[in-house]
Amino acid sequence: MAIASQYNAKSVEDKWYEYWMKNAYFHSEVDEREPYTIVIPPPNVTGVLHMGHMLNNTIQDVLIRRARLKGFNACWVPGTDHASIATEAKVVAKLKSEGIEKSQIDRDEFLQHAWDWTHKHGGIILQQLKKLGASCDWERTKFTMDEKMSESVIKVFVDLYEKGLIYRGYRMVNWDPQAKTTLSDEEVNYEERNGKLFYLNYKIDGSDDYLTIATTRPETILGDTAICINPDDDRFKHLRGKKAIVPICNRTIPIIEDEYVDMEFGTGCLKVTPAHDENDKMLGDKHNLEVIDIFNDDGTLNHYGLHYKGKDRSAVRAEIVEELEIKGFLNKVEDHVNKVGTSERTGAVIEPKLSDQWFLKMKEMAKPALDAVVEKDINLVPDKFLNTYKYWMENVRDWNISRQLWWGHQIPAYYFGEGKEDYVVAETAEKAIEKARKASGNENLKIEDLRQDKDVLDTWFSSWLWPISVFNGILEPENREIQYYYPTNDLVTAPEILFFWVARMIMAGYEYRGEKPFKNVYLTGIVRDKQRRKMSKSLGNSPDPLGLIDQYGADGVRVGMLLSSPAGNDLMFDEDLCKQGSAFANKIWNAFRLVKGWEISEELEQPETSKIAIKWYQSKFQKVLSEIEDHYSKYRISDALMATYKLVWDDYCSWFLEMVKPGYGEPVDAITYKTVIEILEGNLKILHPFMPFVTEEIWQSITSRKPEEALIVAKWPSSEAYDEELIKDFSNAAEVIAGIRKIRKEKNISYKNEIELKVLKNEDSSSVFDEVVAKMGNLSAIDYVNIPVEGSLSFRVKSNEYFIPVTGAVDVEAEKQKLKEELDYTQGFLKAVEKKLSNERFVNNAPEKVVALEKAKKADAEAKIETLKASLKNLN
Repeated sequence: MAIASQYNAKSVEDKWYEYWMKNAYFHSEVDEREPYTIVIPPPNVTGVLHMGHMLNNTIQDVLIRRARLKGFNACWVPGTDHASIATEAKVVAKLKSEGIEKSQIDRDEFLQHAWDWTHKHGGIILQQLKKLGASCDWERTKFTMDEKMSESVIKVFVDLYEKGLIYRGYRMVNWDPQAKTTLSDEEVNYEERNGKLFYLNYKIDGSDDYLTIATTRPETILGDTAICINPDDDRFKHLRGKKAIVPICNRTIPIIEDEYVDMEFGTGCLKVTPAHDENDKMLGDKHNLEVIDIFNDDGTLNHYGLHYKGKDRSAVRAEIVEELEIKGFLNKVEDHVNKVGTSERTGAVIEPKLSDQWFLKMKEMAKPALDAVVEKDINLVPDKFLNTYKYWMENVRDWNISRQLWWGHQIPAYYFGEGKEDYVVAETAEKAIEKARKASGNENLKIEDLRQDKDVLDTWFSSWLWPISVFNGILEPENREIQYYYPTNDLVTAPEILFFWVARMIMAGYEYRGEKPFKNVYLTGIVRDKQRRKMSKSLGNSPDPLGLIDQYGADGVRVGMLLSSPAGNDLMFDEDLCKQGSAFANKIWNAFRLVKGWEISEELEQPETSKIAIKWYQSKFQKVLSEIEDHYSKYRISDALMATYKLVWDDYCSWFLEMVKPGYGEPVDAITYKTVIEILEGNLKILHPFMPFVTEEIWQSITSRKPEEALIVAKWPSSEAYDEELIKDFSNAAEVIAGIRKIRKEKNISYKNEIELKVLKNEDSSSVFDEVVAKMGNLSAIDYVNIPVEGSLSFRVKSNEYFIPVTGAVDVEAEKQKLKEELDYTQGFLKAVEKKLSNERFVNNAPEKVVALEKAKKADAEAKIETLKASLKNLN
């Protein structure tokens, strides 16, 4: 078989991915083997591959490919998330571009457009993952809106409602005016922003007096329903029982007293706007205040906004400040930094809003999920995230699970009357009508009389069931697949969704399976650029992942991503790492070409150099294999790759092949060749999880293989004992070879000329690798001597001294002169350093590091002088 002179990633990757798919190597069915299961964090159905996906899925693929090689029944379940807010926004924008407003069509029409969008764009990211080499079981691909997945979500909602854990309540929620829906607390990002503190004068009713209020949101004064003072604040005793007049709208509101007011903040007076602040709402409930909501759902002002009606809240702020100033209500303005909540999905500033919503009680469900992680039944890797997890779970709040959208799982609550409580919860309309007839006492109710709740469930309410629902464990809790594949093994995800998704999956696992959903959670870092900035489209600092694969090959990009990606720490991505990964693939390919280019002789005996080289590499391989296994056990994937990289590049390519390769134009003995191929195959196995394509290409090019002999389903190397002393001996031999090569280079001694090596005997001397040293240093002989050899150049390796006689090899007189000049220079340098160190002012006043550096220079110069003197002595 002809071996291509260059590795062509493009043709190789398409070829082998198609081959793997054709032979169903990714597919898993229940059998007698031990399962190894991972479920993909489902990307948004609207999404395309970005650098975070690349890192996350590369790690998952490394784990699943290694599990496959280790003989597990490896099952990696892929899928996508319907992403209510993001998808609905995309569909609304598309309709708008076609001149259609969402308000102009009904729900069914909108959902048809949403499904069309999903069918067109939904599979893009999964197809892109195939380019990366992701070996998912594509036959198991799930979508959170699939029929059985949806039925699972609805069944869980009904079950939790009937258990009293889901309830409907009128509460202050986070409102996203851009998406026009509520968000859970965890979907709000808080960021510090530079703003203003406005001091406003409120006139006291029935007098010319006024009091001053400090606020960051002057537009909300139109919803004020009270002024609150602290009962212990003597400054405002005269205002007790009085009323104030709200500027502009001229509404008269009571002045109330409550210890909640911070006397030190602002002016010590607090405006109370129950409809637009959670704390104000608590005060309002306590003091039975009126609630006035001044905003429409899109963040514009409603009729309570008077002449600002229909204007956006951000525009109104500037305009109302100007009006307050003109009318004499603005006292002063100060710069002020405050925390502003923004929507994780749209980036819009969140508006606190009172609303009827559905909530899930979390306290009860959080306890087993907290205990599981604290007691290490579930391992967080790295465990530095444990405290964050504990804080969230110990302070968990009820989850607002309803969203004011059409795309998603419609809440299975059916209203049969006009009252707030006139509803039933059921899995289907057919079941709902039976419940509604009982609840209403009206046996004549028909399905047409029911009105299903318009809201949908938070997207996370479907994905928290993911490890269970992908195996149909909600609808059929005793089915073979859920019994076999659950709990899954490893979850690879990002720390920012530790509560959003991971914690909730753990809660669902204990609620519906009575056990954990996975054993380990590997938390990746954020992919950043070299300036430590998070990669994003807006910054323009995120490369196109498919462009990187096109340029460097999937293997190159995978290696580039993983070379600096320790668990939980951010990855400082540098495209040069992908270049390095691509160079590594070429290095492996060229090493393979070298071996395949050798002529093989059945008659030749195996030389001693090959015997000892093979023995050494096999030991070194086993030592590194044990290190790799340890790294994998601790989820140090980056370290496992680096150990593999060094073994193959340094030990195999740079040393081993040089040690065993035949002389120019000569054949290699058959025993050595056979063993070299076996060693190469072992290397390919441990490389395969990181670089699946180039390894499969080489594996299949070594010899003709049957489908069941493909590398992807080969057997992981078994761990065996190794000779530590042999590894140590070679390490010394490698330094000796490096010393010989250095002298050859410095003295311009051609490799065509054989030279001798004399070794000064001592108890550490080892001759195990002498044949290798002689071959790689092109030596005519290695002799062990009892005294230093005169007329020689010398070098040291640890406690051993080596001599190369120079007679006939170099011009002795010229070498002496060169050594003398170098000795004179070094002695002069030493004097200068000693003079500096003898200066007490310098030693006492210079930084400690500077003094230490000068002392190191002195020690280095002294050692060099001794070596130069010894070399001169040997030449005399």
